[in-house]
Amino acid sequence: MPENYFATRMEGLKPSAIRKFFDIAATMQDVISLGIGEPDFDTPAPIVQAGVQSLLAGQTHYTSNVGILQLRQALAAHLQRLYGVAYAADEIVITVGGSEALYLAATAFVNPGDEVIIPTPCFVSYQAQVHLAGGIPVEVACKMENNFEVDPRDVEAAITPRTKAILLGFPSNPTGAVARRETLMEIARLAEQHDLLVFSDEIYDRLVYGGSHVCFPALPNMAKRTILLGGFSKDYAMTGWRIGYAAAPAELLKGMLRIHQYTVMCASTTAQVAATEALLHGDEHVRQMVAEYDRRRKLIVAGLNQIGLPTFEPRGAFYAFPKVSDTGLTDEEFASRLLVEEKVAAIPGNGFGAGGEGHLRCSYATAYEKIEEALRRIERFVNRL
Repeated sequence: MPENYFATRMEGLKPSAIRKFFDIAATMQDVISLGIGEPDFDTPAPIVQAGVQSLLAGQTHYTSNVGILQLRQALAAHLQRLYGVAYAADEIVITVGGSEALYLAATAFVNPGDEVIIPTPCFVSYQAQVHLAGGIPVEVACKMENNFEVDPRDVEAAITPRTKAILLGFPSNPTGAVARRETLMEIARLAEQHDLLVFSDEIYDRLVYGGSHVCFPALPNMAKRTILLGGFSKDYAMTGWRIGYAAAPAELLKGMLRIHQYTVMCASTTAQVAATEALLHGDEHVRQMVAEYDRRRKLIVAGLNQIGLPTFEPRGAFYAFPKVSDTGLTDEEFASRLLVEEKVAAIPGNGFGAGGEGHLRCSYATAYEKIEEALRRIERFVNRL
């Protein structure tokens, strides 16, 4: 097909670094994947059963565009209980995963030429979504010596008259970094001073170890200018259900809803019913999964450091982000050779933006025994180097 058939917005849109290595690994035998950011847990049985019962009861029709009222009410109560942030049901839209929520935010608020500041390393979709909306991603590199926490001074230096928003993702994919309240308060000050929107992707909010998550719109005066993005994929092991949400003041949400109406109509009815069950009765399942992730986290961080790949201690999500550049290989070379020679799949850090170069994303959302074997294989590989 001739290249000129494609829209110009496709120019510069790179394939996902995650999918590239995932697809290669899928063609090989005996691969241990530390690559994909998906819980290895199945969705808890009561949540599945709620979805099944909804089908058997004939709940196979469209819901309202914004989503089932019971789910939005349960989500509002959930956010109030955990973080003290108040949303009415009409300030929440249920989306097809957190990815659609981000798409709606970018499309509804970013004009061609608008700049969006993005602390990186970050999830691979962030720059792409801004680009697709016609905006300009402005990357601010977070550093390992600062535990990959964003430096507000770097954010301030990146602000120009064309800046429209700041896109935050904490707890972080790929680094596992958790932003401190003091840091987020400084970001909030900058947003208010320069009248900026904040897109806050908090998809990993429940996966925090040895501390607590700070919900950005719960900070003073921030709810009015924040688009909160979240979902059920990570906390409740519901990736395949494709269910997420966006929460914002009603005046901001109405623009996002208009796009939602013309793209997906509404999220899956079955998934919405299951998500309601997750919010109402899923806390114990989350606690059990977090405890197991924490056990794996300690194993992989200690193991990578012992091998000689410096790894800071992640406090959230389920990723370790070791530095591999000291081996003399680039992150791309390291990941490629590790996959071919030892059949361990991990993702080069350069795929996650500025600051990721020279690192490797290793997901510990896989069985403890598999992580142990992966560490043995990585050690063999590093020793050969």
